[in-house]
Amino acid sequence: MIRGKVWKFANDIDTDAIIPGRYLDDYSPASLAKHVMEGVDPAFASKVSKGDILVAGRHFGIGSSREQAATALLAAGVEVILAKSFARIFYRNAVNQGMLPLVCPGCSEAFRTGEQITVDVEKGIVQSAGEAGKVIDLERMSPYISKIHASGGLVKLVRSELGRTCGDGKDK
Repeated sequence: MIRGKVWKFANDIDTDAIIPGRYLDDYSPASLAKHVMEGVDPAFASKVSKGDILVAGRHFGIGSSREQAATALLAAGVEVILAKSFARIFYRNAVNQGMLPLVCPGCSEAFRTGEQITVDVEKGIVQSAGEAGKVIDLERMSPYISKIHASGGLVKLVRSELGRTCGDGKDK
């Protein structure tokens, strides 16, 4: 189970809002994290904490295919995103980097910023920690996407399946 504080965003959050293009000359995750979600909340990077959960509406991650959007969110401490739907390229970039993007049709109406929630992937539910104890269903991940996530991302999965290091000969 995953517990965290909600940061709620609207529909159609594009990759330029997640990490504006003007910051893409520095690929270091720490630098990108300083500007994450700047396009919709300029102070977000200074407020978000490790383990916080993004909740969004439809089409999260639309726009360009920049994988730095997922990198910036991970570096800022966000490992789980619940949304009504995701742009396909953002979804796979997030999964491949070890993030957990979960389709949750009722989440954007059910939860609000600051609320504590619990995500139970095995049971396929999200529950608020508050008095009301709202419970919302998640769409199940495919077995392969679950395997990628459990491995910590696509590169780590491939390395473990190959049983050797890739590229420079060093495990990372």
